[in-house]
Amino acid sequence: MKRTSALLSALAALGISTAQAEAMQCQPVSQQQVVALFERWNETLKSGNAEQVAALYATDSLLLPTVSKTPRLTREEKVDYFQHFLKKRPVGSLDSSYVQVGCNSAVHAGLYTFRFDTTGEEVKARYSFTYRWDGAKWLISSHHSSLLPST
Repeated sequence: MKRTSALLSALAALGISTAQAEAMQCQPVSQQQVVALFERWNETLKSGNAEQVAALYATDSLLLPTVSKTPRLTREEKVDYFQHFLKKRPVGSLDSSYVQVGCNSAVHAGLYTFRFDTTGEEVKARYSFTYRWDGAKWLISSHHSSLLPST
């Protein structure tokens, strides 16, 4: 406790606020919690609300979606993409999963399958999500998805 107070005092002397100092500390996260972040995203897709899905992404995040050639950088661009994507009522399932955790960051990559309830179509794809702790919650900092090659 004394060490933390001393550290915060030293950081304050350098002009670093308590909030900034807390953001600099590593937020613990397990591999299971990172997989649960995918489940949170997948459940939000089921809501059909593009605004809610876009809210899971950090302000400065990058979305490279499966079914669009346009990189989505702004919140508006993400909302636009998800408004179209969600019309198909997608439901994702993980086929393979690789998780790496770091200090206030995590990577989740592998293969997933999307079933579209409106058409019954299934699409297999590769994915990678990177997450960043913003001091209050985990947000997607980048998301790449691409169709799985047939060979």
